[in-house]
Amino acid sequence: MDNQKADIGFIGLAVMGQNLVQNIASKGFSVAVYNRTAAITREYIETVDSENISPAYSLSDLCNSIKSPKRIMLMVKAGEAVDEVIDQLLPNLHKGDALLDMGNSNYKDTQRRTHQLTEKGILYSGVGVSGGEEGALNGPSIMFGGSKELFTEVEALIKSISAMDFQGAATLTYVGPDGAGHYAKMVHNGIEYAMMQAISEAYFLLRDVFHKDPSEIAAVFANLNEGPLNSYLIQITADVLNKRDDLTEGFLIDKILDVAEQKGTGSWVSISALENGTALNILTEAVFARSLSADKQTRIKLAELSTKNELEKNSRDKNLPDDKQLHKLVEDSLLVSFYLAFIQGFHLLAKAEAENNWQINLSELTRIWQGGCIIRAELLKDLKRYTETKAVLIENEELFKMINGKIPSLRELALMATSHALPLPVMQNSLLYFDSMINPNLPTNLIQGLRDYFGAHTYKRTDREGIFHTNWDDQN
Repeated sequence: MDNQKADIGFIGLAVMGQNLVQNIASKGFSVAVYNRTAAITREYIETVDSENISPAYSLSDLCNSIKSPKRIMLMVKAGEAVDEVIDQLLPNLHKGDALLDMGNSNYKDTQRRTHQLTEKGILYSGVGVSGGEEGALNGPSIMFGGSKELFTEVEALIKSISAMDFQGAATLTYVGPDGAGHYAKMVHNGIEYAMMQAISEAYFLLRDVFHKDPSEIAAVFANLNEGPLNSYLIQITADVLNKRDDLTEGFLIDKILDVAEQKGTGSWVSISALENGTALNILTEAVFARSLSADKQTRIKLAELSTKNELEKNSRDKNLPDDKQLHKLVEDSLLVSFYLAFIQGFHLLAKAEAENNWQINLSELTRIWQGGCIIRAELLKDLKRYTETKAVLIENEELFKMINGKIPSLRELALMATSHALPLPVMQNSLLYFDSMINPNLPTNLIQGLRDYFGAHTYKRTDREGIFHTNWDDQN
């Protein structure tokens, strides 16, 4: 009788969930599906043409329709919704059953749930899945965290639905225990934020300083995609810019409101960096840029009061580079911003790995991010090679020399933007981070002096060992 039951259960039939189910079913595995809104389940079953997908209209029915030990994937909204589903499932689960959270849960929630469910004999895994709707259907990049025992058991299924890296291997890896998989996905999304923001900044400059129309800018990005910037995000940027509006004349991009939305992973990665003292200004500024964009009405009011237009008029067309020079400036600046975003993200991963004893293989992450995921890019080939040593990534001499050689382009682009009152938070903060890292004597010695003056926080000296405090009122 058990042989007639489904191989796996699946909860959550939003678009990502639907596509992931179809991906699994297309590989020959049978799936029992459930959504808390029964109408969505019915509608989905009516639209799919697969004998491998069967509906369940209650959680008890779902559990009864799955082979034992039960393996159930969750693709529901992060936060309380996941806890509610788990609580509702527990009466139907037994020791040895397993839950796989395929959504974007906060890694701390995943750690908590892992501990709680392990005590009940339930296996739990937090699985990072990247690739959007298309990736879910055709093959995502999968960062498996949690139970190594469960990973070994379901590896064949998960591998079958994954994308392929540059060498044709599945973009799947076991990242580490408890929250490691969701932490890796969180950092992935932080890097994604930074890459998208850098791309939008290049578009901003080409639009507002060089007065190129969307099709001309699309051509620039299509050309960039033929070189070292070859990537999914650069490719689809050209597609978005070229898209004509179906409702009015002209390009759709000119009709899209400049207010960017975000989900939790962007802010979580910044919070994590603050908690463990890791510099993450590039990724964090990408998050802040979206938050700032929401103040649309304030921006409109202040634009009327500012001298920005006068500044633009005085700066316009003064010593601007030709198209060939411009192409190099944009390409170099985007490459530097992309590489430094990865460097900061990997530094954060390394700190979290040490703190949680996760044993994350950074080189493996650069491999599985080569296919399926949003940040897949040609530069991951080199990053894989650079991460094969345990050294801090920015200290890799070959990588540093490459970035250093392109910094003059980024500096010129940043100066150009400043003279035209254009904010480029990711590009300008990439420059700020690089300049900080190459400066052996930062002014933070004065900060330590001030802290010791008003709070007796002490300081270290450059000329001898020990911790020191000074009576600053004594001017002798």
